[in-house]
Amino acid sequence: MNDRNDGAPDAATNGNPEQAGHASSGGTRAAERIAALDEDAPVADVADSLERQLEEARQAAEEAKAGWQRAQADFTNYKRRTEQERVASGNRASDFLLLKVVALADDFDLAIEHVPAEATGSAWMEGIGAIDRKLRQILEAAGVKPMNTEGQPFDPHEQQAISYEDTADVPDGTVIKELQRGYYIGDRVLRPAFVAVARNDTTTKDNTTDMDKE
Repeated sequence: MNDRNDGAPDAATNGNPEQAGHASSGGTRAAERIAALDEDAPVADVADSLERQLEEARQAAEEAKAGWQRAQADFTNYKRRTEQERVASGNRASDFLLLKVVALADDFDLAIEHVPAEATGSAWMEGIGAIDRKLRQILEAAGVKPMNTEGQPFDPHEQQAISYEDTADVPDGTVIKELQRGYYIGDRVLRPAFVAVARNDTTTKDNTTDMDKE
């Protein structure tokens, strides 16, 4: 009996020669790829290469993230510095104007202290007093307040010693006279006070005397 498939077209190609050619060609290319993979790039090498590429990509991502974080920190610092400079600039301008008002208020106080006896209680004097009170209200509203220095220990951060007076009536370093009033604005010094300071350091005096004798 003759084999029914002898000379018959391949069932997988349905007797189509073109399909048969494609199948044969596809199989050949696949075989070539496998052969090339086996010969030129073993699977282990490919895996190692991919692993290296992945690690490089991770490092690049970490570097990019670190760079972004630095840039963000720099920008935050820049904003903070800019805001601090803006506030400082505003404070300087405000302080300049307030110092003018302080000086004017001091002049009015000085005028009131030295008013002639015949002018006491006059309408002119009442007007001077009213202006002085308004100036003080302006300063108080701006957060400006006078220092209390007399009888207090000398503080070089808030006061300037214009003179020293030898006395044993008060402890050494005590402010005994205020020559120009000092002012705060908030919790900082707007204008330091000019003061006279007591000096009764007997040790220093004795040492000075001994040196003079030598």
